[in-house]
Amino acid sequence: MKSQSSNSLYNPGQDNVPAGTYQEVGPRGGKIPQARTCRIGRGDRLPPVQESGNKWAKQ
Repeated sequence: MKSQSSNSLYNPGQDNVPAGTYQEVGPRGGKIPQARTCRIGRGDRLPPVQESGNKWAKQ
């Protein structure tokens, strides 16, 4: 997976993001070991991340 641009990264707890599958990434969008994925529906909030500073990227 290549790095995501910062405008496609979402903070944990953020709502009103497009429904779909998200993967946990580092603060600048880089790949992290044991990255989690989650699937959220319309209107759901993104869950917490494993480490402070990490973000979510839409897959």
